[in-house]
Amino acid sequence: MPAVAGGTTGEGRARLARWAGLAGALLLAVAGHLGGALPSVRPRTTPATIWQGPHGPLVVGAWLVGTGLLVGAWWALRRDVPSTGWAYRTAGLWALPLLVTAPLGSRDVYSYACQGWAYAHGVDPYATGVAEAGCPWLDTVSPIWRDTPAPYGPLYVLLAALAVLLGGGLTGTIVLLRLVALAGVLLVALCLPGLARAAGVPTRRAAWLLLASPLVGVHLIAGAHNDAMMLGLLLLGLLVLVRYPGKPRPLVVAGVLLGLAVAVKASAVVVLPFAALAAVRGRYTVPALLRDGGWLAAGVLAALLAVSLGSGLGLGWVGGLTHTADSAQWTSPPTAVGFVADYAGELLGRQTDAVPVTRAVGLLLLVAVLVVLWWRAWTALRRLNDVRQRVARLAAARPRVTLRSAGLALAATVVLAPVFHPWYATWPLALLAVAASRTTWFVLPCALAACLTLPDGTNLARFSKAPGALVMTALVLTLLVLALTRRLRTPPPG
Repeated sequence: MPAVAGGTTGEGRARLARWAGLAGALLLAVAGHLGGALPSVRPRTTPATIWQGPHGPLVVGAWLVGTGLLVGAWWALRRDVPSTGWAYRTAGLWALPLLVTAPLGSRDVYSYACQGWAYAHGVDPYATGVAEAGCPWLDTVSPIWRDTPAPYGPLYVLLAALAVLLGGGLTGTIVLLRLVALAGVLLVALCLPGLARAAGVPTRRAAWLLLASPLVGVHLIAGAHNDAMMLGLLLLGLLVLVRYPGKPRPLVVAGVLLGLAVAVKASAVVVLPFAALAAVRGRYTVPALLRDGGWLAAGVLAALLAVSLGSGLGLGWVGGLTHTADSAQWTSPPTAVGFVADYAGELLGRQTDAVPVTRAVGLLLLVAVLVVLWWRAWTALRRLNDVRQRVARLAAARPRVTLRSAGLALAATVVLAPVFHPWYATWPLALLAVAASRTTWFVLPCALAACLTLPDGTNLARFSKAPGALVMTALVLTLLVLALTRRLRTPPPG
């Protein structure tokens, strides 16, 4: 009887979470229709102007309550989802209102549209900003991105241009770009069960953590971010790898898919060294890595060259990546530390410019972290060479090591990058959901990130620069102290 009662309680809890999350999604859709990132809304707003504008209290109230319900429902079932099918159906139910509302949480989709318009009208978006290109929808683009070249890969520029040509106007273009994002999310949903089973993780938990995440519904679907297509291609390439390691043709196909992911957004490149580890079949040796990784690399290079040269854009998109750091907010730990260093300099009567320095240190640290993560994964996989008698364990351990390490690499990229936006958290979430054994350490930051933006794209970090930078720096220092303390307490090997 206790088991039955517990089961009944669990079913009631799941049902309550499902409908609470749907209510939250509906409220967010209402907030989007009344005060989302609409073309008519000025990009430069503040929480005060939103409150004082048309339907201001309703917009803010719907956004706050809706976000709270959606995040709370997702968090409540992070460890206990009734089934994989239930998770898929619930995530789909929550996505429906967000699929038909105005763009939410960001105005980036208008930048995509203008960059696609520029390319469709014979202008190189990597050589000029959308203002100089003469985009007719310039007023919808955030001022900070009007004069900067496109920072996205050539494949996404081609998709944006196609949306412009088929859309027939701004509204049609935005609808098609949202459908592109939806296609990316559907690809992710298709790949999740296979990756989770390969890594020995419950598929229902993986599906819930990723697909039901408010970051996916609000930013990838409603916000139509190109991160959705990047993740869809990335997971599909990794799924091919874990199913067909060591086979030349599938390895080339996987490489092409991963190359296309990089051609959407260059952030996917940090996964490639770990994908090479997943490509190896049999014993992990240097010759095997060079052989199987070589087939994978051939696919990646073929895809990048085909898209870059076929689009006529060449490698100009690589230079556009330097402009992604034009925004400065405390949500990036290196930037926050730089802010605090500048504040300390002002107290001492000195004018400092520490942010570029701390950002450079962060990038150097990122390179070191990526090398360490790859070496640890390689070492762990080499140790598995001696576990021949445990075939089942070996089969699950290899994908778990490579996928988890790739997820940690994306997490390090998000943390140490010069800029952080809430939807960036979906990168590590996608891989850690299918490979990590413990979840709270990455689910909690994702829940907090979902609360950072208002419906029109206003980032709350802009209005909490000093206190946010101090809190972030204190958090960084605390984590460093805890890591050093743990290291000192760990006895040396042998």
